[in-house]
Amino acid sequence: MAEPGWSRVEIAGKPADAFDPPGAVRGAVAFLHPYGLESQADNRAYSDAFARHGLAVCAPFGGHSWWVDRVCPEFDPVMTAERFLLDSVRPWMLDRWRVAKVAAAGISMGGQGAVRLGFRHSKAFPVVGSVAGAFDFHERWGRGTELDELYPSAEAARLDTAVTHVNPAAFPPHVWFACDPTDADWIRGNDRLFEKLTAFGLPHVCDLETSAGGHSWSYFDAMAEPLAAWIAKSLAADSRRLL
Repeated sequence: MAEPGWSRVEIAGKPADAFDPPGAVRGAVAFLHPYGLESQADNRAYSDAFARHGLAVCAPFGGHSWWVDRVCPEFDPVMTAERFLLDSVRPWMLDRWRVAKVAAAGISMGGQGAVRLGFRHSKAFPVVGSVAGAFDFHERWGRGTELDELYPSAEAARLDTAVTHVNPAAFPPHVWFACDPTDADWIRGNDRLFEKLTAFGLPHVCDLETSAGGHSWSYFDAMAEPLAAWIAKSLAADSRRLL
């Protein structure tokens, strides 16, 4: 059952869940689901955190597209998930909530998708956050997932991961990512991203030390409040920066 404040909407003919916080909207975030396709509409920890910080949320459904700019037939036979976010979801959010900026965030598959989106389109998404981001998704190539259809090889997949899209000349000003150090599948990719951003001297905030259950909803939920608080603060700061 959906938590209070959520409703099902349709964007460009595709379903999404939308969250209208009580009181004034202080920011808006496109929240990208993980590989399990769980919607934040059913999650109390995230719903409460969004409400506390006045964040309006659009949680679109992208199937197992990995939120990349490659056609995933499960999602759409022509349109990529990345183009859907840029051309349909973001404009819909700007119009519905009358905000100046939109953030992107997500969990696991969605977390890497949000950060990758910001790295590739920093002007459209200047604030990006990831919880347990699956940044090294190329390591899953060849295991029978949709990645095998999206990319011809593991190397082709690696060359399209978020880490390879880091561009110091067009970098989002607000980047946040966190991963449980006991998350055996994804901690190395998060650490690799930290190392690259640090080497380039690019601004970011990360937490690779807090442990709350590995790659599990126990950890994901524990990150709801710090992520929401950071998004709200960063959207406010970015708005002031443009004045």
